[in-house]
Amino acid sequence: MTTEQLITRIHHKKSFLCIGLDVDLTKIPKYLLELEDPIFEFNKAIIDATHDICVAYKPNTAFYEAYGIKGWQSLQKTIEYINDNHPDIFTIADAKRGDIGNTSTMYAKAFFDDLNFDSVTVAPYMGKDSVEPFLAFENKHTILLALTSNEGAFDFQTKSVNGTELYKTVIETSKAWKNSENLMYVVGATKAEYFKEIRNIIPDSFLLVPGVGAQGGSLQEVCKYGMNENVGLLINSSRGIIYASNGADFAEKAREEALKMQEEMQFIMLPNKN
Repeated sequence: MTTEQLITRIHHKKSFLCIGLDVDLTKIPKYLLELEDPIFEFNKAIIDATHDICVAYKPNTAFYEAYGIKGWQSLQKTIEYINDNHPDIFTIADAKRGDIGNTSTMYAKAFFDDLNFDSVTVAPYMGKDSVEPFLAFENKHTILLALTSNEGAFDFQTKSVNGTELYKTVIETSKAWKNSENLMYVVGATKAEYFKEIRNIIPDSFLLVPGVGAQGGSLQEVCKYGMNENVGLLINSSRGIIYASNGADFAEKAREEALKMQEEMQFIMLPNKN
């Protein structure tokens, strides 16, 4: 999916909601455990209930890898279901990969060619030769970890080196990498006060924003400082939507929570038309 196509979807749906498909078998309705592939059946129900009010889905691969080959098969079935039935949805493999040379190329092939995700999250610590292999894929996007929502982000990301915070150095440096137009960036909602400075460095890039909802981030604050003329944001919510209920009505309740966020997003996008 191209950036222009993603922008078109956002304006058509009046939504920049991304739903995280992080399936924990201890949290899903117990009756699903009796099915052959409970992870996929859970995801399918969530997707069927929410596809019209979100623009992206983001499976965190750890929640699939933890179940071995069966979990990986569930991930493959999930992405195939999205691509076959809802090709207008932007897909994110939240894999946080990062290695050098041929290894990064193989990671990229796994997610872009084999699984056919639109994007993948990548750690920047090893520099350009660990990221550029991902950037080489046409109409695919690499989402660089820039300023994350966890408490440990302050261990390194906000530390100053020669007067500049490390996360700013990462973002600024990445702009010079080959095919950097294919970059997006992870910026946590719990760091909303940093968005203004980040936008000074990358005014036009898309930001994937975790931390709204269960982690306490404010949608209004993120949009105030982080939104650009093309919206430029993908706001992710996982637990707050997919685990809104652990009963038979889980998909219905997930839709209700997703709709609340979409309606707030629509108001922010079109404040004079509400």
